[in-house]
Amino acid sequence: MNDLVEVRPGVYRDSVTLMRVSRALTERPGVTVAVVAMATELNAGLARDLGFAVPPATPGDLLVAVRAGSPAELEDAAAELERQLAARAPASGTRGEAPPRTTRSAARAFEATLALVSVPGEHAFAEALDAVEAGLSVMIFSDNMPVEQEVLLKDRARARGVLVMGPDCGTAVVGGAGLGFANVLRPGPVGVVAASGTGAQQVTSLLDLAGVGVSHVLGVGGRDLSAEVGGRSAVQALRALDEDPATELIVLVSKPPAPEVARAVRDLDLATPVVAALLGPGQDDLTTAAEKVLRALGRDVPEWPSWPAAAQAGRRDAGALRGLYAGGTLCAEAALVAGAGDFTDFGDDAYTRGRAHPMIDPALRLEALRGVASGVVLMDVVLGHGADPDPSSWLAPAIRDAVTRGVDVVVAVVGTDGDPQGLRAQAARLNEAGAAVFTSNAAAARHARLLAGG
Repeated sequence: MNDLVEVRPGVYRDSVTLMRVSRALTERPGVTVAVVAMATELNAGLARDLGFAVPPATPGDLLVAVRAGSPAELEDAAAELERQLAARAPASGTRGEAPPRTTRSAARAFEATLALVSVPGEHAFAEALDAVEAGLSVMIFSDNMPVEQEVLLKDRARARGVLVMGPDCGTAVVGGAGLGFANVLRPGPVGVVAASGTGAQQVTSLLDLAGVGVSHVLGVGGRDLSAEVGGRSAVQALRALDEDPATELIVLVSKPPAPEVARAVRDLDLATPVVAALLGPGQDDLTTAAEKVLRALGRDVPEWPSWPAAAQAGRRDAGALRGLYAGGTLCAEAALVAGAGDFTDFGDDAYTRGRAHPMIDPALRLEALRGVASGVVLMDVVLGHGADPDPSSWLAPAIRDAVTRGVDVVVAVVGTDGDPQGLRAQAARLNEAGAAVFTSNAAAARHARLLAGG
């Protein structure tokens, strides 16, 4: 084999940059595999699984593993690697005034009111606390923060009169500005408090498809309604939206919460009506919650767009069901609706150390899809700013190959007509590849359950 394997100590690039470098190399003639990533245990293990002999390395080192069909093609790929890394190298310096060195000094320089923290989880607490002490609300996109730090940070924020959104807050819309993974949503009367990024995206995307917009979407982090965190940020966010004159109705979205925390949050004395979308056995799915919002506003519930796969018509007992998800809440909802099957959330902390979120980097999910020989595969595709600019370009060929092997593929596409990827164009390409496509994740899960014989 013509392999290039290198470990470059102390060379750092962010995970999105390295994903794009890997993608550029993969597109080179003759290159069959390219892994350019920080040498975390997950990434080194992935390279070893692909047959590379990976030398000892640390997560602070850059791992390069490239395989090509010939020595000449490998040499060309190595030259392209250097060009890509040089083009994407961080600036060595700036002219004029030195940039701020701390979050607090940046806040003073720019008169900010909100900070967005997206650094490795072990460093996120210090940056977020600096923002809170500077009087800023903060959105913590980072994951892998210890829960004890989250509690301390949220208590300090409450004392300072600011809001902590996160950690592991993937989605927010504040005053019309999308943060993190954000769909293009029309303005409107619905405020959202979400201990779930993709859950908020599902609900707000469905509302947008029905012609209803949002005032704000305040993410609070996936653990906020856990027993350990106790809904600290959710309570603050609910009260903030209750005081917002532009918000006529509030939706509270969460993965299965701690029952005692859910009760406490639901019992808050608010003037604004609240629709709860708290996943769990016997609870409403996210589509049903969105439909309740529409009825509460006096709006008609539309037929949610879907694209059936002709080859799946009338099929039953197609085999075991596997869920390959990028969104944690969408994965949890699908597992609840399907009632059986093997579900993997590739957005879980265990899969995102040292690599981009699967809504950006499809590598792990594509590998998993290639490993399915039969049965039914259920997947999500989440559109919007921050997500893969053209997910169907990667997924459609993999889906076509899976369908050729006899696998039935069902896809839930979460997005709006205003999203830059183009909701209907993406859905059509995935459908042309042989997948049944739904804009409702719950409807996709029910269809997959039927195919699998449930």
